[in-house]
Amino acid sequence: MNQSEIKRLRTESILKELIPEALATLEDQILQSLCVTEVECKKGRYDAFVYLDKMAFDEREQAYILSHLRRVCKHLQNHCMAAEGWYRCPNFHFQFDDRLEYQNHIDKLFDKISKDLNKNG
Repeated sequence: MNQSEIKRLRTESILKELIPEALATLEDQILQSLCVTEVECKKGRYDAFVYLDKMAFDEREQAYILSHLRRVCKHLQNHCMAAEGWYRCPNFHFQFDDRLEYQNHIDKLFDKISKDLNKNG
């Protein structure tokens, strides 16, 4: 692991803590309650993909949330820069995290295979 990898991982870790803090400062109750599951910075740390938990929201609410997050993105970046003393913050790209649903689907498939193997002996 080289120095740039370490810096990227450190930035991801810091942003995973700072973004929920910044969301809590907003006046919108829905945005305040968002759960950040993962932050992934691209090489060079110019862009950060912020993954949000989508379990409590339907598709209409998800569209509302993403549109409002695009509007308050600069406020979130300013909060992160002020908290860490950075002169530059990555551009945030918000997405809802599908990995938990995918993992649950895979687990169900493995359970089904296991049951089929036990039936067949």
